[in-house]
Amino acid sequence: MRISLKEVYTFLFFLGIFFIPFNSYVGISFLGEYRKDGAIVLFLLASMFFFLDSFFKKNLKIPVKNLFFQFLILFVGWLFISTLLNFTSIYENYLKHTSGFNRFFRQFLALSIALILFVTAYNIFSNYKLKTIFLRLRKILLYSFVFISFYSFIEILILVFNLSFLKSFFQLFDYFPFTETSLDFNFKRISSVAYEPPFLAIYLITVGGWMFSYILTSKGVKKYIPTIVVFILTFFSGSRTALIVVIFQFIFFIGVVFSINIKFQKVIQRFLLLFSALIILLFVFNGKKVAEAVETKLSTLNFKKNLTKSISNRSRFGIQYTSLLVFEENPIVGVGFGQQAYHLKDKYPKWATHNNYEFKEYYLNDKDTSFPPGFNLYTRLLAETGIIGVLIFVSFIFLIMRQCKKLIKSRNDIEKIVPIVLLISFIGFSINWLQFDSFRIYGFWICLALLILQIQQKKIENE
Repeated sequence: MRISLKEVYTFLFFLGIFFIPFNSYVGISFLGEYRKDGAIVLFLLASMFFFLDSFFKKNLKIPVKNLFFQFLILFVGWLFISTLLNFTSIYENYLKHTSGFNRFFRQFLALSIALILFVTAYNIFSNYKLKTIFLRLRKILLYSFVFISFYSFIEILILVFNLSFLKSFFQLFDYFPFTETSLDFNFKRISSVAYEPPFLAIYLITVGGWMFSYILTSKGVKKYIPTIVVFILTFFSGSRTALIVVIFQFIFFIGVVFSINIKFQKVIQRFLLLFSALIILLFVFNGKKVAEAVETKLSTLNFKKNLTKSISNRSRFGIQYTSLLVFEENPIVGVGFGQQAYHLKDKYPKWATHNNYEFKEYYLNDKDTSFPPGFNLYTRLLAETGIIGVLIFVSFIFLIMRQCKKLIKSRNDIEKIVPIVLLISFIGFSINWLQFDSFRIYGFWICLALLILQIQQKKIENE
């Protein structure tokens, strides 16, 4: 049986979606910020075969008439313009053995990879009806989530319940692709197949809306299980971001569902009753330990305590604050895409750098070639692209969410559920960018491709 090139790149792309959370292995150094991501290997292979196939068949689809795509092109264009307007300073920029122009091209390449993923996803999705591709994507995400959950529960049993005899079994996961096992005995936080808890947090934010949707489409008690497991993994990850964002996503999910459909309202009410019952049972059987765990998690949300005692948070807030200082000096066009670190190095506040080994050993150490992260995409864009760049990007996000809200009013159930999932996901990505400064959010580009597909298919149906 002959396998077509289309079948090959479609399979590789969907396999890449399964491996989105896997980034705990050594990685491929020349891929830069993508180096540890297992999914990128499969996505790039899928994109290479896709563009090769499109070249010969001349069937490449680009949604040039779509407003979101036009905003995306406008944003990319402004990145070039703001960089050109800062040509002189970029020419002089030099940090960690890297010139300003070198840094710009590397950052633009990283963004280009995300855009290539988007175009590949859009073309693959275009081969399916909306319901078919939505259910297929969700099924793949569920399979991946089941694997991650199994891995995570073993991690929890070892770290929290001290079942050390499971360590030998746990280490067998080292033989799974893109995975290197590790256990955090100091803080007892799980990271699953991800490099560290913050990346597990990004994954949970990515799949949250998709797992919540089973409440609306499945039958029996099993439809609640994916949502409950999302909350369990979020709790044991110890990630403040995941805890805040996932809870907010679910509250928003409940709010949207209650506003659109009486049938869905009853389903959500049953879930809340079931979830409340489980919480009560936990307190009945082990109330003291549960109370201590909840108190520990709540203490991590204490802003003042974390800012003064946590080195990583002092670094995070210090860099975000300094980015705003750079923006204040360059409010209109910024300092150029990828140039933030060059302008931050002499402006870090003492409260952030004092007795902080991260600045001494990493961020201000020329021997360490890794550039300091910006920790916040919005403050980074303010510093690098000015108010114009941020307005374009924020307008882009606002229009996406507005369109999702419009689509939720559709009469057909699946046409309601898809934009609900997308809206919940986009909200999560937008909040997560308050502590993550990269466009390397695979879920965002996949959801954007699916949203544009729904708009176009709905337009064809109306015509």
